[in-house]
Amino acid sequence: MAADNADQIAPETCPTAAGMPMLGLGTWQNDSPEECAESVRTALEMGYRHIDTAQAYDNEEAVGEGIATADVDREDVFLATKVWLSNLASDDVLETARESIDRLGVDYVDLLYVHWPARTYDPAETLDAFSELYEEGLIENVGVSNFLPEQLDEAVERCDAPIHANQVELHPLLPQADIRDACAEHDIEVVAYSPIARGDVFDQPEIQEIADKHDVSEAQVSLAWLRETGVTAIPKATGEEHIRDNWESLVLELDQEDIETIDAIDETDRKVDPDFGPWN
Repeated sequence: MAADNADQIAPETCPTAAGMPMLGLGTWQNDSPEECAESVRTALEMGYRHIDTAQAYDNEEAVGEGIATADVDREDVFLATKVWLSNLASDDVLETARESIDRLGVDYVDLLYVHWPARTYDPAETLDAFSELYEEGLIENVGVSNFLPEQLDEAVERCDAPIHANQVELHPLLPQADIRDACAEHDIEVVAYSPIARGDVFDQPEIQEIADKHDVSEAQVSLAWLRETGVTAIPKATGEEHIRDNWESLVLELDQEDIETIDAIDETDRKVDPDFGPWN
């Protein structure tokens, strides 16, 4: 059962995967500067230590402000951002990554992702630039996002720096078994965006039953399922109530029957499906 007070859950309660906290704060569509900065500050002071943003979110400056105003040392925050698909030519990667770091107000980022393998993405050119940033110490880890297994294989083969994570849409209605298997084969962490299926887990009968059983929210059930299957989750939340509810998922322990029930959900629903998605 979840704790009554998220403030009682210490940051070290959150497990890590290769040094990356397995529960983070996503900031996609958190585009009000004041609200974004405040949600980041609130999350960090509650105990979160993983913040995820992107060039395309147009909120890196606000994320940086939230980190700067929180009573948490920068070195304790695992900070990730992503290079947009129009900036993946070599020179553009180098230029815009530095601009992202400047907007964030930091000296480095812990993880820099290729946001999508699309448009200006070229495995050799793009990943060589990422490796250069890695060698310079401007990024601590290289990541990819929305990569299918075959693209992941190619990236691992081509990138001089190790690939740390593949960030994909992943939730009980889109379990991505093939991608998870490919990541496990390469010892690459899986990071789930839209981990509560944009709220649709609240309407899923199996998840509702498990939530009632443990007296928690459906969001906590989805996040706990991801964690217990080895996946890092970065749910978006803006208000303190939702930030707190997600944080409390850390002390929810699902039993094997719960896991099997969620695994057996016979429904697929992809929420993020642009024309340039590699599966299209």
